Amino acid sequence: MTFHAMTCTALTGPRSLRLQTYPSPPMESGKVRIAVRACGVNYPDLLMTYGRYQLRLEPPFVPGMEVAGEVLETGPGVEDVKAGDHVIASTRANGYAEQVVIDRNLVFHLPPGFTHAEGATFSVASRTAYHALVDRGNLQAGETLLVLGATGGVGLTAVELGKLRGARVIAVGSSDEKLAVARQQGADAVVNYLHQDFRQAVRDLTGDAGVDVVYDPVGGQLSTESARLLAWGGRLLIIGFASGAFPELRANHALIKGYSVIGVRAGESGRRNPEQARRGMEALRQLAAQGHLKPHLCAQYSLGNAAEALEALENRRVTGRIALLP
Repeated sequence: MTFHAMTCTALTGPRSLRLQTYPSPPMESGKVRIAVRACGVNYPDLLMTYGRYQLRLEPPFVPGMEVAGEVLETGPGVEDVKAGDHVIASTRANGYAEQVVIDRNLVFHLPPGFTHAEGATFSVASRTAYHALVDRGNLQAGETLLVLGATGGVGLTAVELGKLRGARVIAVGSSDEKLAVARQQGADAVVNYLHQDFRQAVRDLTGDAGVDVVYDPVGGQLSTESARLLAWGGRLLIIGFASGAFPELRANHALIKGYSVIGVRAGESGRRNPEQARRGMEALRQLAAQGHLKPHLCAQYSLGNAAEALEALENRRVTGRIALLP
């Protein structure tokens, strides 16, 4: 038996992806074989095709961090998942494929009411937002949360989760049209940093009190300016650097204002602390079952058009999430 997968053949970007055929791997104890119906497209997938992500894989490799589909078979020792179940799974790599074999502890049942495409774009963004805001940022009801990159997948999820936590949420982006989606997800206010004085707009919205938490998947100058907007005891959550630049943060400023700079790596944290990750995923599944955190899908591509999907992400043509359909 064989299957197809989109393979990165060189670290030159999305155009290096080629549809190739692979033999189906044998089943092992504790494993689950999934017929993939949808794959989530994430920013780290794009970085991997350039060799710029923390996990640097040498070509040839198959990118893709999350999938949804139907269980084909299970290995010995797997009892609570069975053939025919519809599931989601975190793969870290190998997701851009028609089939994956993965550890049972990385497989969860598809949230009720979710399509496969929604399921395939749920885990990474939700786990990132939850780990950042709950485990690392300790966001409290009544606090003010500033979300940079609020119109992307991890940003929109943070907006909604922040509201569910009882925070006042200010969403930041570069497009009024995209920021309208952030409002639909619950943002109390929005700031278009291309058309407004970013720092002054946030000061006006907070009455010069500043913000308690900054959720930052962007980096660069916007991150540097956001640090200056933190209130006493605030938390700057470093999620990533979608701008391509690292922020310049002044240690003396952190000392004077008593704020913390906190690194957020949901995936690595889960590998080091599986029990914390399990609790977080269970909380997210409960929220999803209540009708929350359903991904905002702006586009779906065929598996063979994975390069076009990644280029849409690279060129900032995405609001929310996109999925690949094998």
